[in-house]
Amino acid sequence: MARGWESKSVEEQQSQAASPSSQTGPRPTPDQLARQRQRQGLLLSRTRVIQQLETAQNAQHRQMLESALADLDARIARLG
Repeated sequence: MARGWESKSVEEQQSQAASPSSQTGPRPTPDQLARQRQRQGLLLSRTRVIQQLETAQNAQHRQMLESALADLDARIARLG
């Protein structure tokens, strides 16, 4: 079970997350936020491709998935 939600109410956690005191350090720039979202999307895609690879039985399908995985890895590496 996920920790954190057990000890506080959802409303309390949301109000703490929205308060300016909960943010430390400089705020990320819009470009940094876009890169973070892009990286998260790529990581989710990578997870999905790996799950499909685990169940794929057709050799051509596996080859396509392996190629997609290599492409995703390269794109993730370029983002840093």
